[in-house]
Amino acid sequence: MESQLRIRVATPEDALAVREIYAPFCEATAVTFEESPPTETELAERIASTLEDHPWLVCERAGEVVGYAYAGPLRKRRAYQWVVELSVYVAEDARRAGVGEALYESLLAVLERQGIRDAYAVTTLPNPATVGFHERLGFERLVDFPRMGYVEDEWHDVAWWRRSLGEKAADPDPPRPFPSVREDDDFEALLATGIERLASRAD
Repeated sequence: MESQLRIRVATPEDALAVREIYAPFCEATAVTFEESPPTETELAERIASTLEDHPWLVCERAGEVVGYAYAGPLRKRRAYQWVVELSVYVAEDARRAGVGEALYESLLAVLERQGIRDAYAVTTLPNPATVGFHERLGFERLVDFPRMGYVEDEWHDVAWWRRSLGEKAADPDPPRPFPSVREDDDFEALLATGIERLASRAD
């Protein structure tokens, strides 16, 4: 399977494929609290604005986009610039094949190169698959907020997770913008991190 997978940087032209993956989560689950799927135009704008500072990656299988993951600011104030919030979504017919893990590992490798120190994820509960996913990838479950959101005619708890990406210096340099990291000579190797780790676990 991993030989068919490729991770690359998203473009606004991927918006339709991203929407096809994301829309079922909005329409039929409580995984995301966004109850109406954004339009293709809205998603194209989200991808473009994210790429100004942070990575948005897609995973292709035999040329078809089957998953995506991105990072964004946790808060707008300058003090929070060394931390991000993550999201990952995988098409139904590509789940349980390592696509989500490969995307996250590549995303985290890029974020570490940027100088990001902590990556946070927020998950709706109950969701055993997502809980197991974050546990396998070394995320620490920090706190559960009871009955925090009302969606799908039900109150849901929300869990916050964190994965450290490096030591916190006393006087840290600002993180590098994502476009700067894309210019690194080994950037393509960074993108391949997730696929390589997936292959090594299969050996």
